[in-house]
Amino acid sequence: MNVEHEISLLVEEMERLGTTGADGKLSVKFGVLFQDDRCANLFEALVGTLKAAKRRKIVTYEGELLLQGVHDDVEIVLLQN
Repeated sequence: MNVEHEISLLVEEMERLGTTGADGKLSVKFGVLFQDDRCANLFEALVGTLKAAKRRKIVTYEGELLLQGVHDDVEIVLLQN
């Protein structure tokens, strides 16, 4: 799969699993994405897809690398869809 397609799938999954905050932006916790069965089947490398989306300013989150368990509560915010 190409990166653009993976990012579009990521946006769809964030819209399915996320919630809209008071600021009007959609967000989802990393742990929710990582532990979701559908996401597990869709993404070979969820962390790589997130990094690519962050570089393209489609999503934002604290830190550079997200790890299961350690970063489960990190909010991933959708900047554009």
